[in-house]
Amino acid sequence: MRFSVLGSGSRGNSVYIESGATGILIDNGFSGKELEKRLLSIGRSLDNITAICLTHEHNDHVAGAGVISRRCKVPVHANPGTFEGAEKRLGKLYQRADFATGDELSIDDLQVRSFRISHDTLDPVGYVVSDGTKHFGYCTDTGKVSKLMELRLARCHGLVLEFNHDPEMLKNGPYPLMLKQRVRSSHGHLANEEAGEFLGSLVHNSLQVAVLAHLSETNNTPNFAMAAALPHMPADHPARLLAAEQDKATDLFQL
Repeated sequence: MRFSVLGSGSRGNSVYIESGATGILIDNGFSGKELEKRLLSIGRSLDNITAICLTHEHNDHVAGAGVISRRCKVPVHANPGTFEGAEKRLGKLYQRADFATGDELSIDDLQVRSFRISHDTLDPVGYVVSDGTKHFGYCTDTGKVSKLMELRLARCHGLVLEFNHDPEMLKNGPYPLMLKQRVRSSHGHLANEEAGEFLGSLVHNSLQVAVLAHLSETNNTPNFAMAAALPHMPADHPARLLAAEQDKATDLFQL
């Protein structure tokens, strides 16, 4: 199984995961042209996309999902709350595929299981994707960590976790007070230290790659996020640790 974070942040999010002949996107907040460019940068194309799975309805996660569904003739999987919230942004889809939060989906060579997270949307989810041997976990856009999240992500060989903001940068930054309160709330976004502790609870001997994601360009830096994560990784652990970028894809990692 392979994955790449194609871009992560408030201006667009998408992750590509593949196994065998199956390639899925978790979210797509990019235009068709931009998504195609990012896929090409990892040696893939729109032809590799089998399906799209949505986490929630915010524009930076769904803005380009409908376009790709129609253009590539692929289904979009989401729960009814996300479809309701994203209906106008998605437009007409090639195929709408509803699931209930917590369901396990079979998408050709991949099994995809959703789990509930905490964000200011109708029914936000994270995902665990498996090819039967390896497991990949995706969890961003959550204001708090739950036992369920820890349980679902505990066996993963690859992780993408939210490290959204540095509390001091947020406090002293330019956001209006209401937006600062929203970010800090239990339905907002994880701060670096909270995220670091969450990562530490998920570290195991077979973890291979952990990507710090959804960093705020206004209220965080890759150095601050890494500084919060590193103390929670054993010094001799072989896992690769890196921060995702907004403007370019990560490598295509093999698990």
